[in-house]
Amino acid sequence: MIVKEQYKYSELTGKIIGCAMEVHKQLGNGFQEVIYQRALAIEMHLQGLAFSREHEMEIFYKGENIGKRRADFLVEEVVAVELKAVIQLEDAHLAQAINYLEAYNLEVGLLINFGAKSLQYKRVANTNFNQLNQRNQ
Repeated sequence: MIVKEQYKYSELTGKIIGCAMEVHKQLGNGFQEVIYQRALAIEMHLQGLAFSREHEMEIFYKGENIGKRRADFLVEEVVAVELKAVIQLEDAHLAQAINYLEAYNLEVGLLINFGAKSLQYKRVANTNFNQLNQRNQ
């Protein structure tokens, strides 16, 4: 696994991607997203990563709470992980992952797709991250 040191949390995201690779290696493609979510939870636990699954987070608009959304995983309280089980990742999936980071005011996330023949993953960054406005997740 190549870790690019210039990325924030690159060691952590590398570990998460490694866990996803192990899950994809064991299960292959073709299952529903929830199956991969359960398997990834087991693998991350085995690798000693702290996470919450189906992490409920509030969404704000101009300071007003407008609802809640569940992130597939919040790892070590700093990296949001969004899972897909589709044939091919689309731009809409990437936009969705970035929107979640902005809504949660998180700096880094991963979009992982188990549905393709080979595991697909994208590291996403919130360019609008505001360290001063971090809310307790």
